[in-house]
Amino acid sequence: MKKIIKPWIVALISIGVSVLIYLIFASIFKMENYIFGISISVIIPAIVAYPISNVIYKSHKKINAQKIEIEKSHDNIQHSINYASRIQKALLPEDHFFAQNFSSFFIINKPREVVSGDFYFLKKKENQIIIAVADCTGHGVPGAFVSMLGISFLNEIINEDKTENAAEILEQLRIKVKTSLKQIDKKSRNKDGMDIAVCVLNTQSVMLSFAGANNPLFIQKKNSFEEIKATRNPIGIHPKEIPFKNNEIQLQKHDKIYMFSDGYADQFGGKRGMKFKKNNFRELFTDNYTCSLSEQKILLNKTIENWQGSKYKQTDDILIIGIEI
Repeated sequence: MKKIIKPWIVALISIGVSVLIYLIFASIFKMENYIFGISISVIIPAIVAYPISNVIYKSHKKINAQKIEIEKSHDNIQHSINYASRIQKALLPEDHFFAQNFSSFFIINKPREVVSGDFYFLKKKENQIIIAVADCTGHGVPGAFVSMLGISFLNEIINEDKTENAAEILEQLRIKVKTSLKQIDKKSRNKDGMDIAVCVLNTQSVMLSFAGANNPLFIQKKNSFEEIKATRNPIGIHPKEIPFKNNEIQLQKHDKIYMFSDGYADQFGGKRGMKFKKNNFRELFTDNYTCSLSEQKILLNKTIENWQGSKYKQTDDILIIGIEI
């Protein structure tokens, strides 16, 4: 905070300057009536400078008080958001859970703000592993609220034994999101929801059930790369709701699957400030399929950092998960 000079000090300085100027002029022009001149030099600054400086002093004091209040409010809000971030991270599956269930894996999770609208989910139930990657409406605090709902609802659905296949999980999730957000009809103002990819892996048969709500799945096999399309519907209210399609894919040991939000492909950058785009994103995997997942993670991070550069801010939350069976 800048130190504010009190009005009486300003008045004294003004008087001193005024008297000094008068004495200089009196000396130059050989003026004789010093008492009258000095009196005028004292009275005028005192009358003019003190009231003006007093008004300025009070205004500055009020502004500083408001500034302190704003800074306190900002600190409180930032503290709350940081605390919310810790809660959100605590709800995400820990790395060791991935390590216990897969040959290798990587997670790239870059929230645009402190909290994220993207989330990932992993749960094992008997001979099934359920994996999900979701991109909720918005980012920051609004997106984080929806992500908390998504995590809670997925846990409910799986605990209620409704995990026959990935499409069934999405159907149940859509019902719960629409009900909780009071999305009664297509005219509902609340359009919040999420795009999500869900996989159910049978650990005995290595059969993968996949369903996507706008989010596809990449599969890298030994000699092939495949994109499994998602159903063009979100989780939430939609003008033309259609059933989610379930896809059954037979996997083999060391096959790789990739789940992601659209934040990476939608990042602006490059020489012309364009989006990175999905085709370029896909080529990162097809061109580097022989690399290990740890090497692919380094490549993905370096590529998006170079694309974004120092000129462009992060556009959206970025989330990518790579898993080797």
